[in-house]
Amino acid sequence: MLMESPLRDEVRRLADEAFHHKLISGYGDGEFSDEFQIVFQGKPRHYPLDAARVFLRRLLESEVSQQA
Repeated sequence: MLMESPLRDEVRRLADEAFHHKLISGYGDGEFSDEFQIVFQGKPRHYPLDAARVFLRRLLESEVSQQA
């Protein structure tokens, strides 16, 4: 079982938001405790937690700027 952390919680929240905006098609914990999986453009990608946070923030920011 993976230990919960504030960073993992934030990444999960961002991934959930991106999923509901249909920017990603899936997400979940990675194989390792410091990893997160994001399905983007049909391909599963494994990111370290900090990189996953940056990726998801940028994806969500680009969605907001396109709507403006």
